[in-house]
Amino acid sequence: MTTPNTSDFATFSKGVDFGKAATDYRKFRAGFPQEFFERIARQLNLRSGLQALDLGTGTGTVARGLAELGLEVIGLDPSDALMEQAVALDAEAGVSVEYRVGRAEELPFESEAFDLVTAGQCWHWFDRPRAAAECMRALKPGARLIICHFDWIPLPGNMVGATEAMILEANPQWLPMSGGTGVYPQWLGDLAIAGFCDLETASFDVAQTYSHEAWIGRIKASLDEAATEQFAERLAAMLKADFPDDPLAVPHRVWWVSARKPA
Repeated sequence: MTTPNTSDFATFSKGVDFGKAATDYRKFRAGFPQEFFERIARQLNLRSGLQALDLGTGTGTVARGLAELGLEVIGLDPSDALMEQAVALDAEAGVSVEYRVGRAEELPFESEAFDLVTAGQCWHWFDRPRAAAECMRALKPGARLIICHFDWIPLPGNMVGATEAMILEANPQWLPMSGGTGVYPQWLGDLAIAGFCDLETASFDVAQTYSHEAWIGRIKASLDEAATEQFAERLAAMLKADFPDDPLAVPHRVWWVSARKPA
């Protein structure tokens, strides 16, 4: 999903339980592309043996990418169900990540324990000032925090825009999650207020491939209670009629901000 672009997100987010859609998240939601990990590895000189913490790890898409670079990674999430899927995906990828239940606002780790903290597709779910302060505490002096996103991009006339229109018709409360641009300048304010320095941002666009079946599953993973079979049938009919190419090339944007804890 895209991340919120209105202040109504706090209301929308109450009671959301991603564990209910854990299987769909594992099967259908595309993870961050390999190019992202290659770029941050060059940018931050990432190498084997560094200690990394991935917040809101979910099914482990960021944690797994860091582990493939040779980092020693802990993934933290409040959902056991999502992390169970992460363990299965790690086994398929041939990497090992340690997973723990916990929240970004109260990290169960000693101060100055990590060389890198990441937060992929999740910063908007946190109490952001508390999470930023905890990241500052948990990082070693001179180490970095990365907040990153991998969002579909709705544009006039494109398939993503048409899908979002259908979602909003079925569930108007989803409005805070719609219309995103994949760029989040507000996170820079969070980091500056928390005392981080040397803020850097970067982005690139990719066309992520989804079959019709996978796109429908991807949307169901984002909708929770609104993801009825009737909605899935309507979405399938819309894709067949208006966007018949299968697989689809779905426009996405990868964006991240990197910030350093003062030495």
